[in-house]
Amino acid sequence: MKAPPRLQALIEEGLIDSVVRQLMSGKEAMVFVVRCGDETRCAKIYKEANNRSFRQAVDYTENRKVKNSRQARAMAKGTKFGREAQEAAWQSAEVDALYRLAAAGVRVPQPYNFCDGVLLMELVTDAHGDAAPRLNDVRFTPGQARQHHATLVAEVVRMLCAGVVHGDLSEFNILLAHSGEADGEDFPVIIDLPQAVDAAGNNHAPRMLLRDVANLRDFFGQFAPELLATRYGPEIWSLYQRGLLSNDTLLTGRYTPSHAEVDLASVMREIDDARDEDAARRLRMAQ
Repeated sequence: MKAPPRLQALIEEGLIDSVVRQLMSGKEAMVFVVRCGDETRCAKIYKEANNRSFRQAVDYTENRKVKNSRQARAMAKGTKFGREAQEAAWQSAEVDALYRLAAAGVRVPQPYNFCDGVLLMELVTDAHGDAAPRLNDVRFTPGQARQHHATLVAEVVRMLCAGVVHGDLSEFNILLAHSGEADGEDFPVIIDLPQAVDAAGNNHAPRMLLRDVANLRDFFGQFAPELLATRYGPEIWSLYQRGLLSNDTLLTGRYTPSHAEVDLASVMREIDDARDEDAARRLRMAQ
């Protein structure tokens, strides 16, 4: 097929050889199957901000790191340069998360290159070598549902131990891949990470993690109803918050919240300190 303009530039740079077909068009990007030498990969073209149906909610972009203070000030003021910097930060967030999670052993597509808003990465395939289906397109037996649910809960833990919360995890952005071996089994691969957040630096991370885990519970609970009674999300976050979570932590799926008395005075002091720091920061930026 004829290469889109943004992929034609990559052909001219020698990063890809040809475009095979369009794989999908989503709320954030278009994905194409491409050839790179002897390998088949995929190219994710991020849509411009005004062409996306998914907006960069402040919940996701809170505390995202940028290259320098000038960019941070411009982003805070909403200048043209700031909007461009924010767009670049949004796109590079997925690239950063993929490299970080791949290094931590999380099952995500292997990233290869990122150039001019195009991410080149591994094409995740099924047993026939075709593009792997999303979970929402697959029916499972109760045993398969329990197995894949356990695998994905462990992946959420591995992500969290690497300091990352997916933020939008559901059956729509998990692929069911195949090992490629004749007797190999299918396994889930997590995709779509531009909204990933820093677990320690984003105040909305706990809520997002609970939602991610609840989405897994609700989906697989259709096939294995006993999963609907589990409470892995609160258990995982409680262990993480107390510094007790690791990749080897044995989870139970049960959670009983603590009813210890809250030190309200300490909480209010923390809030007042945060307000004072924010006011001082705004004053410095205005000077």
